[in-house]
Amino acid sequence: MSTPVPPVNGQVIGLAHYASRAALERVLARSGTTFEQSVALRAVSDNGGTAERARVADRLTAGLKIDGSAALRTVEELTARGLLAKPTPGQVSLTNAGRELFASIRAAGDAIAARVYAGIPAEDLAAAGRVLALVTERADAELAEA
Repeated sequence: MSTPVPPVNGQVIGLAHYASRAALERVLARSGTTFEQSVALRAVSDNGGTAERARVADRLTAGLKIDGSAALRTVEELTARGLLAKPTPGQVSLTNAGRELFASIRAAGDAIAARVYAGIPAEDLAAAGRVLALVTERADAELAEA
């Protein structure tokens, strides 16, 4: 007897997110890094290693739905830990330690994703990606209206 497939809704999506995030947070805990800090490191890394401080904060507020002060506090925590430096006013850059830490986080996250998504057909993943992007777009529109 096969397990019934639940209807896709916010609860099912949330459970998948929280399960995946919990697996990553176990890795993050070993380095004393929060999920929010890992997202900030990714934002700087994705921008070539240097980014406008405000742009990093904007990515945190938009992606994680946290307020601006919490986003800026996250950036400051990384600076205090020596993972980000301030090369010029208004900018942050990955330090060597920040680059190394993010590389290890990315490698661990990629390994987790490989295990979690193993065996799922590419066309199913593509369909899920399209649906989740649309759900995110509509939820963001709801938030913008509020």
